[in-house]
Amino acid sequence: MEYDISKFTEGLNCLGYQLSEHQYQSFLTYYDMLIEWNKRMNLTTITEYQEVVSKHFLDSLSISNICSGLEGKLLDLGTGAGFPGIPLKIVYPDLKITLMDSLNKRIRFLQEVIDRLEFKNIEAIHGRAEEMSRQKKYRESYDHVVSRAVANISTLSEYCLPFVREGGDFIAYKSGQIEEELNEGKFGIRLLGGKIERVEQFTLPNSDFSRSLVMIRKTKKTPKTYPRKAGTPSKNPLKEK
Repeated sequence: MEYDISKFTEGLNCLGYQLSEHQYQSFLTYYDMLIEWNKRMNLTTITEYQEVVSKHFLDSLSISNICSGLEGKLLDLGTGAGFPGIPLKIVYPDLKITLMDSLNKRIRFLQEVIDRLEFKNIEAIHGRAEEMSRQKKYRESYDHVVSRAVANISTLSEYCLPFVREGGDFIAYKSGQIEEELNEGKFGIRLLGGKIERVEQFTLPNSDFSRSLVMIRKTKKTPKTYPRKAGTPSKNPLKEK
Protein backbone atom coordinates (compact mmCIF):
# COMPACT_ATOMS: atom_id res chain seq x y z
CA MET A 1 0.00 0.00 0.00
CA GLU A 2 1.22 3.51 -0.83
CA TYR A 3 1.34 6.10 1.94
CA ASP A 4 1.63 9.87 1.67
CA ILE A 5 4.69 10.67 3.80
CA SER A 6 4.73 14.43 3.06
CA LYS A 7 3.15 15.42 6.40
CA PHE A 8 5.41 12.96 8.20
CA THR A 9 8.45 14.55 6.55
CA GLU A 10 7.17 18.02 7.41
CA GLY A 11 6.65 17.03 11.05
CA LEU A 12 10.09 15.43 11.23
CA ASN A 13 11.67 18.60 9.88
CA CYS A 14 9.90 20.60 12.59
CA LEU A 15 11.46 18.30 15.18
CA GLY A 16 14.91 18.52 13.59
CA TYR A 17 15.10 15.08 11.95
CA GLN A 18 16.07 14.01 8.45
CA LEU A 19 15.53 10.34 7.70
CA SER A 20 16.95 8.00 5.11
CA GLU A 21 14.74 6.02 2.75
CA HIS A 22 15.48 2.91 4.83
CA GLN A 23 14.27 4.65 8.00
CA TYR A 24 11.04 5.76 6.31
CA GLN A 25 10.47 2.19 5.16
CA SER A 26 11.02 0.93 8.70
CA PHE A 27 8.28 3.24 9.96
CA LEU A 28 5.88 2.04 7.23
CA THR A 29 6.62 -1.62 8.01
CA TYR A 30 6.07 -0.93 11.70
CA TYR A 31 2.75 0.76 10.92
CA ASP A 32 1.58 -2.18 8.79
CA MET A 33 2.49 -4.65 11.55
CA LEU A 34 0.77 -2.51 14.19
CA ILE A 35 -2.49 -2.48 12.23
CA GLU A 36 -2.33 -6.20 11.41
CA TRP A 37 -1.67 -7.25 15.02
CA ASN A 38 -4.27 -4.77 16.28
CA LYS A 39 -6.95 -6.89 14.59
CA ARG A 40 -6.08 -9.71 17.01
CA MET A 41 -5.24 -7.79 20.18
CA ASN A 42 -5.71 -4.29 21.57
CA LEU A 43 -2.49 -2.38 20.87
CA THR A 44 -3.90 1.05 20.01
CA THR A 45 -7.22 2.80 19.45
CA ILE A 46 -5.46 5.08 16.94
CA THR A 47 -5.23 3.28 13.59
CA GLU A 48 -5.63 5.80 10.75
CA TYR A 49 -2.21 6.36 9.13
CA GLN A 50 -1.89 10.13 9.53
CA GLU A 51 -3.13 9.93 13.13
CA VAL A 52 -0.58 7.24 13.96
CA VAL A 53 2.12 9.40 12.36
CA SER A 54 1.13 12.41 14.45
CA LYS A 55 0.05 10.92 17.78
CA HIS A 56 2.47 7.98 17.95
CA PHE A 57 5.48 8.46 15.64
CA LEU A 58 6.00 12.24 15.88
CA ASP A 59 4.93 12.25 19.52
CA SER A 60 7.57 9.65 20.33
CA LEU A 61 10.21 11.66 18.48
CA SER A 62 9.19 14.95 20.10
CA ILE A 63 11.80 14.12 22.74
CA SER A 64 14.06 16.32 20.57
CA ASN A 65 12.29 19.30 22.18
CA ILE A 66 13.99 18.53 25.49
CA CYS A 67 17.00 16.40 24.58
CA SER A 68 19.31 17.29 21.70
CA GLY A 69 20.62 13.76 21.27
CA LEU A 70 20.36 10.30 22.79
CA GLU A 71 23.20 7.86 23.35
CA GLY A 72 24.07 4.96 25.60
CA LYS A 73 21.35 2.80 27.17
CA LEU A 74 17.65 3.65 27.18
CA LEU A 75 14.70 1.95 28.88
CA ASP A 76 11.14 2.46 27.63
CA LEU A 77 9.02 1.51 30.64
CA GLY A 78 5.41 0.51 30.00
CA THR A 79 6.17 0.54 26.28
CA GLY A 80 2.80 -0.87 25.17
CA ALA A 81 2.90 -1.12 21.38
CA GLY A 82 6.47 0.20 21.35
CA PHE A 83 6.09 3.93 21.90
CA PRO A 84 8.38 5.78 22.16
CA GLY A 85 11.01 3.02 22.05
CA ILE A 86 10.62 1.67 18.49
CA PRO A 87 10.53 5.12 16.79
CA LEU A 88 13.58 6.14 18.83
CA LYS A 89 15.42 2.99 17.73
CA ILE A 90 14.64 3.71 14.07
CA VAL A 91 16.00 7.26 14.37
CA TYR A 92 18.87 6.46 16.78
CA PRO A 93 20.05 3.03 15.56
CA ASP A 94 23.13 2.98 17.84
CA LEU A 95 21.03 3.42 20.98
CA LYS A 96 20.89 0.32 23.21
CA ILE A 97 17.22 -0.05 24.10
CA THR A 98 15.17 -2.14 26.50
CA LEU A 99 11.40 -2.26 25.92
CA MET A 100 9.62 -3.35 29.10
CA ASP A 101 5.94 -4.12 29.56
CA SER A 102 3.81 -6.09 32.01
CA LEU A 103 1.73 -7.77 29.27
CA ASN A 104 3.49 -10.65 27.52
CA LYS A 105 1.29 -10.50 24.39
CA ARG A 106 2.64 -7.01 23.70
CA ILE A 107 6.17 -8.33 24.10
CA ARG A 108 5.46 -11.00 21.47
CA PHE A 109 4.38 -8.27 19.05
CA LEU A 110 7.45 -6.15 19.80
CA GLN A 111 9.78 -9.11 19.33
CA GLU A 112 8.31 -9.71 15.88
CA VAL A 113 8.84 -6.01 15.03
CA ILE A 114 12.45 -6.27 16.22
CA ASP A 115 13.02 -9.37 14.10
CA ARG A 116 11.31 -7.96 10.98
CA LEU A 117 13.24 -4.67 11.14
CA GLU A 118 16.48 -6.53 11.93
CA PHE A 119 17.32 -4.32 14.90
CA LYS A 120 20.49 -4.87 16.89
CA ASN A 121 21.07 -3.99 20.56
CA ILE A 122 17.42 -3.97 21.55
CA GLU A 123 15.46 -6.32 23.82
CA ALA A 124 11.78 -6.70 24.69
CA ILE A 125 11.27 -7.77 28.29
CA HIS A 126 8.13 -9.00 30.03
CA GLY A 127 8.06 -7.75 33.60
CA ARG A 128 6.73 -5.31 36.17
CA ALA A 129 8.77 -2.29 37.23
CA GLU A 130 8.44 -3.17 40.93
CA GLU A 131 10.20 -6.49 40.34
CA MET A 132 12.59 -5.72 37.48
CA SER A 133 14.06 -2.61 39.15
CA ARG A 134 15.30 -4.80 42.00
CA GLN A 135 17.41 -6.92 39.67
CA LYS A 136 21.08 -5.93 39.53
CA LYS A 137 21.08 -6.10 35.72
CA TYR A 138 18.49 -3.32 35.44
CA ARG A 139 18.67 -1.20 38.59
CA GLU A 140 20.42 2.15 38.10
CA SER A 141 21.95 0.97 34.81
CA TYR A 142 20.30 3.24 32.21
CA ASP A 143 21.40 6.62 30.86
CA HIS A 144 17.81 7.45 29.90
CA VAL A 145 14.43 6.10 31.00
CA VAL A 146 11.36 7.23 29.07
CA SER A 147 7.66 6.57 29.57
CA ARG A 148 4.39 7.61 27.95
CA ALA A 149 2.43 5.72 30.62
CA VAL A 150 -0.66 7.43 32.02
CA ALA A 151 0.08 8.09 35.70
CA ASN A 152 0.92 11.11 37.83
CA ILE A 153 4.55 12.21 37.90
CA SER A 154 5.14 11.01 41.46
CA THR A 155 3.95 7.48 40.64
CA LEU A 156 5.88 7.40 37.36
CA SER A 157 9.04 8.60 39.09
CA GLU A 158 8.81 5.82 41.69
CA TYR A 159 8.63 3.25 38.90
CA CYS A 160 11.23 4.84 36.61
CA LEU A 161 13.94 6.54 38.70
CA PRO A 162 15.23 3.28 40.26
CA PHE A 163 16.36 2.25 36.75
CA VAL A 164 18.30 5.49 36.07
CA ARG A 165 22.02 5.72 36.80
CA GLU A 166 23.36 8.69 38.74
CA GLY A 167 23.76 11.53 36.25
CA GLY A 168 21.22 10.00 33.88
CA ASP A 169 17.67 11.19 33.29
CA PHE A 170 14.04 10.15 33.32
CA ILE A 171 11.91 11.82 30.64
CA ALA A 172 8.14 11.67 31.14
CA TYR A 173 5.70 12.32 28.27
CA LYS A 174 2.77 14.20 29.81
CA SER A 175 -0.38 15.83 28.41
CA GLY A 176 -1.57 19.38 28.87
CA GLN A 177 -0.99 21.58 31.89
CA ILE A 178 1.08 19.91 34.59
CA GLU A 179 2.23 22.68 36.98
CA GLU A 180 0.11 21.47 39.92
CA GLU A 181 1.10 17.85 39.31
CA LEU A 182 4.80 18.79 39.28
CA ASN A 183 4.49 20.79 42.51
CA GLU A 184 2.81 17.84 44.22
CA GLY A 185 5.46 15.46 42.86
CA LYS A 186 8.59 17.38 43.89
CA PHE A 187 8.82 15.76 47.33
CA GLY A 188 8.65 12.22 45.96
CA ILE A 189 11.06 12.98 43.12
CA ARG A 190 13.61 14.36 45.60
CA LEU A 191 13.14 11.36 47.92
CA LEU A 192 13.82 9.01 44.98
CA GLY A 193 17.09 10.78 44.13
CA GLY A 194 15.83 13.00 41.32
CA LYS A 195 15.55 16.69 40.51
CA ILE A 196 13.29 18.35 37.93
CA GLU A 197 15.72 19.81 35.42
CA ARG A 198 13.61 20.95 32.48
CA VAL A 199 9.98 21.15 31.41
CA GLU A 200 9.02 21.78 27.78
CA GLN A 201 5.44 22.40 26.65
CA PHE A 202 4.50 22.47 22.98
CA THR A 203 1.98 21.40 20.35
CA LEU A 204 2.80 18.38 18.21
CA PRO A 205 3.45 19.08 14.50
CA ASN A 206 0.38 18.85 12.25
CA SER A 207 -1.99 18.57 15.21
CA ASP A 208 -3.64 20.45 18.04
CA PHE A 209 -2.36 17.97 20.62
CA SER A 210 -0.65 19.64 23.58
CA ARG A 211 2.34 17.76 24.97
CA SER A 212 4.61 18.37 27.95
CA LEU A 213 7.99 16.72 28.44
CA VAL A 214 9.51 16.59 31.91
CA MET A 215 13.22 15.84 32.34
CA ILE A 216 14.21 14.62 35.79
CA ARG A 217 17.92 14.31 36.49
CA LYS A 218 19.14 11.51 38.79
CA THR A 219 21.37 13.23 41.36
CA LYS A 220 21.81 10.41 43.89
CA LYS A 221 20.97 6.75 44.34
CA THR A 222 17.37 5.72 44.94
CA PRO A 223 16.86 4.27 48.45
CA LYS A 224 16.55 0.47 48.36
CA THR A 225 13.02 0.62 49.77
CA TYR A 226 11.73 1.99 46.44
CA PRO A 227 9.75 1.16 44.45
CA ARG A 228 7.21 -0.08 46.97
CA LYS A 229 5.15 -3.23 46.40
CA ALA A 230 2.86 -3.54 43.39
CA GLY A 231 -0.02 -1.08 43.31
CA THR A 232 1.19 1.11 46.18
CA PRO A 233 2.82 3.88 44.08
CA SER A 234 -0.44 4.52 42.21
CA LYS A 235 -2.76 4.15 45.21
CA ASN A 236 -0.57 6.13 47.58
CA PRO A 237 1.80 8.49 45.69
CA LEU A 238 4.75 9.83 47.64
CA LYS A 239 3.98 13.23 49.16
CA GLU A 240 5.06 15.41 52.03
CA LYS A 241 3.19 14.73 55.27
